[in-house]
Amino acid sequence: MPHSNLPFCSEINALLATHFKTLTEVQKLTIPAILEKQDVLAIAQTGSGKTLAYGLALLEQVRLSPCTTQAIVLVPTRELAQQVCESLLPYANTIDVTAISLCGGVDKEMQKQTLLLSPEILVATPGRLLDLLQEKAIDVSRLHSLVLDEADRLLDMGFWPDIQKIVTLLPQKRQTSMLSATFSSELQQKASQLLNAPKHIQTTVTNSLVEGIEETLYLVNKGSKANALISELKKHQWSQVLVFIGAKDNADALCKKLNKAGIVAAALHGNKSQQEREITLEQFKQKQVNVLIATDLLARGIHIEHLPVVINVELPSHAEAYVHRIGRTARAGEKGIALSLVCHGETEYLSAIRQLTQRELALQELEGFPVTDKPSSGQSKRAPRDKKANRRTQAKKSIKQFKSKPKR
Repeated sequence: MPHSNLPFCSEINALLATHFKTLTEVQKLTIPAILEKQDVLAIAQTGSGKTLAYGLALLEQVRLSPCTTQAIVLVPTRELAQQVCESLLPYANTIDVTAISLCGGVDKEMQKQTLLLSPEILVATPGRLLDLLQEKAIDVSRLHSLVLDEADRLLDMGFWPDIQKIVTLLPQKRQTSMLSATFSSELQQKASQLLNAPKHIQTTVTNSLVEGIEETLYLVNKGSKANALISELKKHQWSQVLVFIGAKDNADALCKKLNKAGIVAAALHGNKSQQEREITLEQFKQKQVNVLIATDLLARGIHIEHLPVVINVELPSHAEAYVHRIGRTARAGEKGIALSLVCHGETEYLSAIRQLTQRELALQELEGFPVTDKPSSGQSKRAPRDKKANRRTQAKKSIKQFKSKPKR
């Protein structure tokens, strides 16, 4: 469907024509539903254009009656909030609509001052939005639309209490849309509490991946992962690589090893300040940094233009995160590589990923890195009597009890 077939104003249509020949499947189905003021639950692959699917519809709605805040887009991370705003900005500017991001790590008083200018669209993380709503810094009296981007993450336990509080502070009569690449059956009940007779849109099999991603999984020793990563990076000389790892400390430690090996790398995680995160991400986008090591902070919605490679140094404990991680490559119809370094200790994680994605994901050997680790048998390596000795030690309360008895 060409975008000219949709009831957009001439300014939006003209800008769309310079960037896109046609709309994506999720955009073709979602935009009319939102413009018809239906609630929407849309499931589509990463990189399929979900941001503009709801964003363009919101802009068209707002353009018709510009006033104070009319739409709120909720996202799970600061980076995604800023990216959504950046994606909407060219279209918003052409029709004199204001969209701003509200997230933690930024001075709240400055945000309150910006809110006095009555921006029509707010893109916010739940914690900061809740704070500002409770402080009555946002006028939601004319709000008509609420969007949950990366809905599965926002309905998860970590955000759900804040989401519940937020909706009680918004007008009851409103349109609600949810969009995500992954969505479990367990979340349907929560979604039903927020949606009213929604239109279900599903452009692909739930939790599926785009065909343009070439997935390779290597079985390596746990202690060999850093060297295996360095070897692959030097062998292929990729221009940009996004590396995912589980823990913040591990991200910093791996970054040091890569830099020591002569690879220009940087780490990005929740312990970094907002300014550090913004600078690091921009350096990576500009290819001043070749390898970006990130925790799952970046797995949700961040778009890096033409990102060729994603590497999992550690598999995620939640299978859905795998889909979001490798979905950072092969976006908008491009091709990409997803490489995972897997050790025996991650067998359960891999099984869950296979079950979720319905993909074989066969493990291969990596040349130069023979596997010597053995799979866990599930049994403790400590002898039974050693356990008893340890329990006796823990039971001792006085230093005298640790002294050996005199020989008789």
